[in-house]
Amino acid sequence: MGRGSLRIYLGAAPGVGKTVAMLDEAHRRLSRGTDVVVGYVETHGRPHTAAMLDGLEVLPRRTVEYRGSRLTELDVAAVLARRPHVVLVDELAHTNVPGSPAASGDGDASDDRHGKRWQDVEEILEAGIDVISTVNIQHLESLNDVVESITGIRQQETVPDEVVRRADQVELVDMSPEALRRRMAHGNIYGPDKVDAALANYFRTGNLSALREIALLWLADRVDEALERYRADQGISEQWPTRERVVVALTGGAGSETLLRRGARIATRAAGGDLIACHVRSSEGLTSTDPAVLVRLRQLARDLGAEFQDVSGPDVAEAILDHARGVNATQIVVGVSRRGRWQQILRPSIASEVADGSGDIDVHLVPHEGSKVASRRRNATGLPARRVLGGMLFAVVALVGLTAVLVATQEGHTLSLDLLLYLALTVVCALVGGIWPALFCAVVGSLVVNWFFTEPHGTLTISDPPNALALAVFVLVATAVSSVVNVAARRTEQAISAERESSALAAMSRDLLAEPRPLPALLDRARDDLGMRAAVLAEMHADRPSTVVASTDPNLPAGGVLPPGGAWSLDVTVDDGVHLLLDGPPVAAEDQRVVNAYAAHAAILHGREQLVRAAREAAGLARDNAARTTLLAAVSHDLRTPLASIKAGVSTLRQSGLDLTADDEAELLESIEESADRLDALIGNLLDLSRLETGAVRAHHHSIDLLDAVVSTVRTTSAPQRVEVDLEPDLPLVRTDLGLLDRVLANVVENALRHSGDAEVRITAGRIGDTVQLRVIDRGPGVSDADKERIFAAFQRAGDAPQGDGLGLGLAVARGLMTVLGGSLEPEDTPGGGLTMVVELPLTPVRQTPTGPSVRGDGDTDVADGISSNAPTEPADTKEDA
Repeated sequence: MGRGSLRIYLGAAPGVGKTVAMLDEAHRRLSRGTDVVVGYVETHGRPHTAAMLDGLEVLPRRTVEYRGSRLTELDVAAVLARRPHVVLVDELAHTNVPGSPAASGDGDASDDRHGKRWQDVEEILEAGIDVISTVNIQHLESLNDVVESITGIRQQETVPDEVVRRADQVELVDMSPEALRRRMAHGNIYGPDKVDAALANYFRTGNLSALREIALLWLADRVDEALERYRADQGISEQWPTRERVVVALTGGAGSETLLRRGARIATRAAGGDLIACHVRSSEGLTSTDPAVLVRLRQLARDLGAEFQDVSGPDVAEAILDHARGVNATQIVVGVSRRGRWQQILRPSIASEVADGSGDIDVHLVPHEGSKVASRRRNATGLPARRVLGGMLFAVVALVGLTAVLVATQEGHTLSLDLLLYLALTVVCALVGGIWPALFCAVVGSLVVNWFFTEPHGTLTISDPPNALALAVFVLVATAVSSVVNVAARRTEQAISAERESSALAAMSRDLLAEPRPLPALLDRARDDLGMRAAVLAEMHADRPSTVVASTDPNLPAGGVLPPGGAWSLDVTVDDGVHLLLDGPPVAAEDQRVVNAYAAHAAILHGREQLVRAAREAAGLARDNAARTTLLAAVSHDLRTPLASIKAGVSTLRQSGLDLTADDEAELLESIEESADRLDALIGNLLDLSRLETGAVRAHHHSIDLLDAVVSTVRTTSAPQRVEVDLEPDLPLVRTDLGLLDRVLANVVENALRHSGDAEVRITAGRIGDTVQLRVIDRGPGVSDADKERIFAAFQRAGDAPQGDGLGLGLAVARGLMTVLGGSLEPEDTPGGGLTMVVELPLTPVRQTPTGPSVRGDGDTDVADGISSNAPTEPADTKEDA
C-alpha cells in the first residue's frame, strides 16, 4: 500500500469558492464510482455550500469541550477506520482545538499526536487514502509577513510551504477583486453585520489585487519547479521558452554594469521575466575579478531584482551556455569582444562562441565602453615597449653572430643541428623580448638556413623536399614554442605581481591593526606605495562644503574644509558620500586593484571610526542620563527636606491658637533659617555645576590677601567655632577671583566639618615656589586611595562620606571652580587619620620698577617690605580661632 495523493484548491482570499470547487470535484468523482467521503467541510453558514453536501457521505466529527464550549474537529480515527478512497478535508492550515484528541493526547493513538490539521492529513495520506483539501495563499508560512504588510492583519494559522509544494495537484481558484467584492456585498460570504467592515478593511480592491498577484506568482513558481523536474526526469536538454529568462554573462571587466542594466531592460519587457546575472570566470589561469568590482555588481544585481550566480569552467563560452540551458534561459546578453580582428581570426571571441553554440536561445551582443578601441591600444606581449625593442636588437645581433659562426664552421655540422640552434635562439628571443622578437627570429632564421645551409646554397630555392619540410616544421615549432614561452613569461610576471600585491595588502592589514590611528596610516601607505604627493579621505556634500576626514597633506587638516575645484589625479568612491582623493601622477592600470584595495580598507576604517564615535556619544548620553536620574533622585529628597522643615516651622508660627514661648519661637526661627541656608547652598551648588558644565563660568582675577579671604569664608560656615586658622606669616598676595575662591573654600570646609564629627578642622597655608598651598585638614574617617578621585564626581558620597545629606556636589563644584581659577584641588591623607584637601593658588606676579616700590601685576602697590598695604593689622602670629 503506497502513499495517497493530495489535491489542494488554492485561493487568493476567503470566499473565492475553494470549498465549492472541492465539493464539485467530489460529486464528479462520486459519479464515476469513486468511494468519496467528507471528513471535514466548513460551510460558514453559506446555503449554497451546505446544499452541495447533499448526496455525499459525511463522517461524524469529534466533539471537544473547550472553555465551556462544545467544538468539533476532524475525526482521524473515523477516517482511518472507514478507509475510503478519497476524503475531503477543508481548511488545511487549521489549528486543532486544545483539548481535542488531536491536540491533547486523549482518545485513540491515531488521533492524539497532532496540533495542526495538515499533520492529520499527512497521517491519512500515509495510510494510502487520497485527500482533497483547501488553503488560502495568506496561510502559507513564507508569505505570512508579506500578507501582513499588505493587509495589516497577521494570520495566526499557517501551513509550511513544503506541505503545499509536495501536493500532487495544486489548482488555483481565481476570482477578480470586483467579482469577489460583489459576492461579499450580496451576503454570499459573510453575514450582513460583517459586510461593511470587511469591504472597508481586508476586502479592499488593492488588497485583493495584491493577494491575487501573489497567488498567481507562487503557483507559477510551483509549476516552473514541476516543469524543471519533468525535463530532468525525461532527460530533455532543449530550451522550452515557458517564461522569459535573461542570463547576463559578466566577466567583471569594463562594461559589466552596462550589460547588467541592458539585461534588466530586456527582462522587464515581458511580465514575469527573470533576470539572472551570471559571473563567469575561467577555472584556468591567474586572472580574477577585483573583489570590489564583484561587490558593486552584486549590489547592482540586487537593486535590479536579479539573481547573482558564480559560474566557472575551463571554457568560458561553454560554461555560459551550460548555465543558460540549466536555468531554461530564453535570452543571453553578452558583451562585444575586445579582441582585435587578427586575434579573432586566430581564436574566436567568447561572444562569437556563445552565439554559435546558443541554438534556440537568443543572444544579444551589446557594445560597451570596454569594447571600444580596446584591442587597438592593447599590447599583445603585455611587455614594455623598451623590452620589445631590446628583444628585436638582440634577435638581429644574435642571428648575425650565430650565422657567422655556423658559416665559418659549415663543414662540422648538419642541417638538423643548424635548425636546433636557431630554434634555441628563437626561445631565447621569446624570453628576452616576447613573441614579436621570437617570430622575427623564427622567420629570418628559416630564411638564413635556406640561404646558407640548404642546397643549392646562395638561393632561396630548396632542391631537396625533406629540407623544405624541415624548414616549414622549424617555422611552426619556433612559432609555437615562442608563443608558449611568451605566455609562460607573462603568467610568471602576473604571478609575481599578484604575489607582490597580496604581500603588500597582507602587510598593510597587519600593520594597520597595530596603528593607534589606522586611517592616517593607511593614507600614508597609499601615498607611498602609489607614488603620490598626497592622499585625502573626504566627505563630499552637495548642499555644503566638503570636509576632510583624514589627510597626508598638512595644508588639509582633518576636520577642515576641502577646497572646491581641486585637480585630483584619481577620485575613488569609498562609501556613500566618502571619496579617496589622490594627488600625483596617473595610476597605472596594473595598480588599479591596489587602489581599490586601499579604498575598501578606507571604507572599513571610516565605518569603524564612525561606529566608535557613535558609541562614545551613546556612552556620553548614557552618563548624562544617569546623572540626570541621580539628580532627580537626590533632588526629590534633599531639596524637599529643608522645604518641609521651613513649611513646618512657618505653619507652627502662624497658628493663632497656639501659645509659644519666646524660646520656642526663637528655636523655630533658627530651624527655619538653617533650612533656608541649607536650601540656598544646595541650589547654589546645582547652579554652579550647571554653569561649569556649560562653560559659562568666567574668572575675574585680582590680587587678594589669602588670610582675609579664609577668615571671611570661615565666618559663614555652619560651625565657625570648630575651625582653626593657622596661616604662615607674611604670605604674599595670590591672584584669583575672590567670589569663586569663597565658594571653593566654603564647600571644602563644610565637607570637612560634616565628616569630622566633633573634632576641629584646621586650615593652614604656606608658600611653595610660585604658588600658595592652602590645606583644610580634618580628623574624619578619611578616604581610601581608590576613592580619592571618585569623591570629585557629581552626586557621589563615598569613603569620607558614606552617608549623609546633600547632593554630593560640593567637591565636584569646588574642583571645577579651581580649574577655572587656574589652580588645583587635590586630596591627601592626614597623618594620624583623616583627609586633607590641598588648594593650590598662583601668586600675583611682581615686576620691579627702577625707582619705586615693587608693583603688582594688577596695579596694586606694595610697601618696601613686600607686605600687602591692605593686610589686616594683626600681631605677627596670625593664628586665630575663627
